[in-house]
Amino acid sequence: MCPAGESGLLDVRIERKSFVRASGDHLEVLHDVAFTLARGLVGAFVGPSGCGKTTMLRIIAGLDHAFDGTVLRESGGAIGMVFQEPRLLPWRTVDDNVRLVAPDATENKLSALFDVLELAPHRLHYPGELSLGLARRVALARAFAVEPSLLILDEPFVSLDHALAARLRKELAKLVESRPLTTLLVTHDVEEAIGLADRLFLLSARPAHIVAELPIESCDATRSADQVASIKAEVARLLKTAAPPS
Repeated sequence: MCPAGESGLLDVRIERKSFVRASGDHLEVLHDVAFTLARGLVGAFVGPSGCGKTTMLRIIAGLDHAFDGTVLRESGGAIGMVFQEPRLLPWRTVDDNVRLVAPDATENKLSALFDVLELAPHRLHYPGELSLGLARRVALARAFAVEPSLLILDEPFVSLDHALAARLRKELAKLVESRPLTTLLVTHDVEEAIGLADRLFLLSARPAHIVAELPIESCDATRSADQVASIKAEVARLLKTAAPPS
């Protein structure tokens, strides 16, 4: 269940999540995933492919209720979600795709959002006319347009080239810093997680559980290359330790 919790605090306790295979057997995906995150913080999750990261996000977002445990979110807060694919309506313009989820957003707010994401020249374009990078910006605009108290990002920059992904990360960081919200990010890119997160959660192989939680103390702008390398090495060590024997 997903009842309202303490103001501004996200409290996740997923005791167990499983799926039923075609054979009738149960496949356990998540087991004892527990963490809290206060408003204003960014939590990034890193773990092996197929361990259940997206399933965890769907539970937290309230899209999957078939699990044992609780998710406590801020009362009355909106949720903004960016999926692995932009998921834009192809028959709607960029402007319409964003307004569809935020019909009460003022023109001033939308214009400011489009300006930050450099989408102003593309408001009347259709998704089929956009590059993947632009489509991902529209997905970010749609998530922020609802003025969320919880922002959920499922590998939002996957399949983008390094330079474009780095640019979008900066734009995302600027948006997150300007709003009082809690952010959850799933990524396979450890450097991306380090660059955006306040806290880094490392997940085991399936059934996933949190094997380590690392605070990221200095902001991305002041973090040295040696600091980044040290954190990456520690992440690699912890994930290797948690990996099941081959």
